[in-house]
Amino acid sequence: MRWQGQQLGTIDEAALSGLDSTDDLVRSVTTPDFAGVTFHEVMARSALNRVPSTSEMPFDWTVNPYRGCSHACVYCFARGSHAYLDLDTGRDFDSQIIVKANIAEVLRAEVRRGSWGREHVALGTNTDPYQRAEGRYRLMPGIIDALAESGTPFSVLTKGTLLRRDLPQLVAAASVVDVSIAMSIAIFDDDLQKSVEPGTPSTHARLDTVRAATDAGFRVTVFMMPIMPHLTDSMPALQNALSRIREAGAARVIYGAMHLRPGVKPWFMAWLRREHPELVSSYLGLYPGASAQAPKQYRQWLSRRVRPLLRAYKLDGSAEEETARFRPRQTSTPSRVIQTKSAAAARLF
Repeated sequence: MRWQGQQLGTIDEAALSGLDSTDDLVRSVTTPDFAGVTFHEVMARSALNRVPSTSEMPFDWTVNPYRGCSHACVYCFARGSHAYLDLDTGRDFDSQIIVKANIAEVLRAEVRRGSWGREHVALGTNTDPYQRAEGRYRLMPGIIDALAESGTPFSVLTKGTLLRRDLPQLVAAASVVDVSIAMSIAIFDDDLQKSVEPGTPSTHARLDTVRAATDAGFRVTVFMMPIMPHLTDSMPALQNALSRIREAGAARVIYGAMHLRPGVKPWFMAWLRREHPELVSSYLGLYPGASAQAPKQYRQWLSRRVRPLLRAYKLDGSAEEETARFRPRQTSTPSRVIQTKSAAAARLF
């Protein structure tokens, strides 16, 4: 969705290319605490984004407080979205972060409307709501409050350990609406993780966050995505990943092979040529031309490898739809357990 249809504000003649012709930019900010990153603060006219009816996603609404992401994951599927701002999908995506500074206020107004159906809202399906910028802007507390106060169920998918800051608030929200939490952890080799996801918290820190959310009462899903051919798909790598996830207390794992969409593939292949030139020909064979998805044969091979491990580590989530997503700690007066309201949403979290 292009920003021209969403924002209001003042024109900045010195704005970054792609923002100079819009009326949304309030200011651009740099700070020594975020070396090399520029935050472009905008005033959003809308917060809720309708998912196209043709999408296979198991939800109809999303909220995205940020565009671009300083996690800088070389495989990030959302890189292509920066092209709508005439920014490149490589370095600009990592360092030119669009911040919807008023998103909580706009969301609160939208979910108070009589026409709002209190449908499930997904957070973190495009760029990460708990990326480093959230430590500065603190947009998520207002978003959580707006959704909970309106009776709107929601889910959070993140790589960010800043989630732990908001756990008490998420627990409070889960006492009145359906709340799901998922942590994205794709790489369990420290050196590879730092190379592929240079701006993310460590794998260990994310597993600690899974444990903290589990201890708070949530049934946490881990997205072990993407699985990278020849890099993270060996049996030792998969067994190490799943054993650590299980030890952290996660209830379920969702996995998937790497996608390389337009806008992502050139950036990823540049990384591969630099860091693993021996694998370039293999990846060109798996993802030829404009192909974004790994071939069916590879996906079937991966399924035969991963699914028995998920069952062995009790992470297949087969009973997820029959269980609560949130289990409050027992007190002298047991709290209400929030039941799954939507089988469609349960397919994702």
